[in-house]
Amino acid sequence: MFENAFLEACSKLHPAVPLLFYGPLTLGLLGWGLYAGRTTVGASVLFVPLGLLTWVVMEYCIHRYVFHWEGRGPLTRRLHEVVHGYHHRYPDDPMRLVMPLGASAPVVGLIGGLLWWVGRPTQMLPYFVGIVWGYVAYDCIHWATHAHTPRTAWGRKLRAHHMAHHFATPERNFGISNRWMDRLLGSDGRRDRRSGTE
Repeated sequence: MFENAFLEACSKLHPAVPLLFYGPLTLGLLGWGLYAGRTTVGASVLFVPLGLLTWVVMEYCIHRYVFHWEGRGPLTRRLHEVVHGYHHRYPDDPMRLVMPLGASAPVVGLIGGLLWWVGRPTQMLPYFVGIVWGYVAYDCIHWATHAHTPRTAWGRKLRAHHMAHHFATPERNFGISNRWMDRLLGSDGRRDRRSGTE
């Protein structure tokens, strides 16, 4: 993907790394917040799920409006190629199925910084943890969707949904960890191979 050997190496990541990196970090943060009285169990029960839900919306919007935006000039097209185009050309590259830390960590840091700026750590700390857990779940599900044959009906439907995005209708099926956002926003569906319609 890159001619530069350093950038090429940085663009690859073992699929376990996001979980191993962000899992202990967020558990430690939440544990510290509860122990130090910066947040409460009640706030966590409410705001971690709100963070997870926020991630689902972010996942859909980032995939649809950022990853699939190609722009008009050579610079924006190259940016699209690096950010997401390569994945569509080589969807089964096993070392590029999760986001590299060099890309995810600045975004996580920015979100954390913005929520810290908002204040209200009782609510914002578990909300941040929920967003990051949603991101880690997305990365794990995306990796499994490409790397494994699903054993459950839910997994098979999710895989079919995502593979249709890759191989039939790249302008549809933007949800990766879920299918309901596409249903809600009318962007779900697969092309009918016989008629060429959806």
